Amino acid sequence: MQVYEFIESQLSEHLKPTFLEIVDESHQHNVAPGAQSHFKVTVVTDAFIGQRLIGRHRQVNGLLADALAGPVHALALHTYTPEEWTARGEQAFASPACRGGSKAG
Repeated sequence: MQVYEFIESQLSEHLKPTFLEIVDESHQHNVAPGAQSHFKVTVVTDAFIGQRLIGRHRQVNGLLADALAGPVHALALHTYTPEEWTARGEQAFASPACRGGSKAG
């Protein structure tokens, strides 16, 4: 199973998101082609209601522990309740440029 598919299946199965976006940003970094090592994940779910940000991130990191122990070097998490997502205009933060050998620019 590819890293993207693993992330998608774990989060979909366990969090039942109303919105899930997974972006492989590896190509923006100084890694081998096809590395699948840098991801940006935006997840919107009722499961985050009443949780602080650190709890949400711990929950996602726990679900993705196998990938984080292996191929995933960086994981940008944007975790929202449906109400927070609507208040944000249904937009996540843009990822910053790589500071350690970016291929972009």
